[in-house]
Amino acid sequence: MSSCSCSSIHVHQPAETKVPVAAVEALFAKPFNDLLYEAQSAHRQHFDPNKVQLSTLLSIKTGGCPEDCGYCPQSKRHPNAVADEPMLDIDAVLTAARAAKDAGASRFCMGAAWRGPKQKDLDPVLTMVREVKALGLETCCTLGMLREGQAEQLRDAGLDYYNHNLDTAPEFYGEIISTRDFEDRLDTLNKVRGAGINVCAGGIVGMGESRTQRAGLLAQLASLDPPPESVPINLLVQVEGTPLHGTDALDPIEFVRTIAVARILMPTSYVRLSAGRQQMSDAVQALCFLAGANSIFYGDKLLTTGNPEWERDQALFGKLGLTPA
Repeated sequence: MSSCSCSSIHVHQPAETKVPVAAVEALFAKPFNDLLYEAQSAHRQHFDPNKVQLSTLLSIKTGGCPEDCGYCPQSKRHPNAVADEPMLDIDAVLTAARAAKDAGASRFCMGAAWRGPKQKDLDPVLTMVREVKALGLETCCTLGMLREGQAEQLRDAGLDYYNHNLDTAPEFYGEIISTRDFEDRLDTLNKVRGAGINVCAGGIVGMGESRTQRAGLLAQLASLDPPPESVPINLLVQVEGTPLHGTDALDPIEFVRTIAVARILMPTSYVRLSAGRQQMSDAVQALCFLAGANSIFYGDKLLTTGNPEWERDQALFGKLGLTPA
């Protein structure tokens, strides 16, 4: 992908969303059948409705993160945080990447529990990107906030996607994270887009936010110019010892509505079922695919939380007549 000038990239600030939050709330309020019909219609205009893109996510550096994200067990600020582990070596990463490809994944995502990578951290990741790319897989990284020039280094190594979630609406953001600002998220996305790397950005629902705040998150994502090529929608996985443990669970139908609204607002983006899929029934997942989800994380682990085993996914795909994209 060719690079483009940062001066031509515009990421909307929270107060300037081109998609009004009220309009997004109106979509949420539609009768369920009408909402799913509209979402499925939009989906069919741009995608094969019976194909789903498969990604695998590997934690290449687990634990010890200095951030205080209220949902994350990798924060060293929380009780019962996962152990701080060293970065995986290249052989371990390539073994996981080959296994992911053999299991049908087309994209391999590498995640590190950093506030942002130092250059000494980034150098081995660049090697990982080059080697995974050489296997014939699309590459994705989520490494935290990027410094000037780092996105260009990742691009030159062959990175296809960079994930950096907005997490939630700007007005709710301070309830979840205090160690960085919402604008910091937008700044990294600006760097990624300016380097010509595909953007993967979504959020987490079920963190105690209101429907208006869920609408605010989707309005922010849809107002990125252009919208993210990949939009992961995560359902909070409650982990004991994190501040959000004990939060009231989000109603499954409301989660399906969120998927449908994301599809309508971002009709050409991949909308991914991400964290939380393990706690969803097959019926809820089927509704999500009907609502326009067309990407999943595939494998037995998603960073530090469980993910449905591939055998269960194979069985579900068989029942629904879905095939890998």
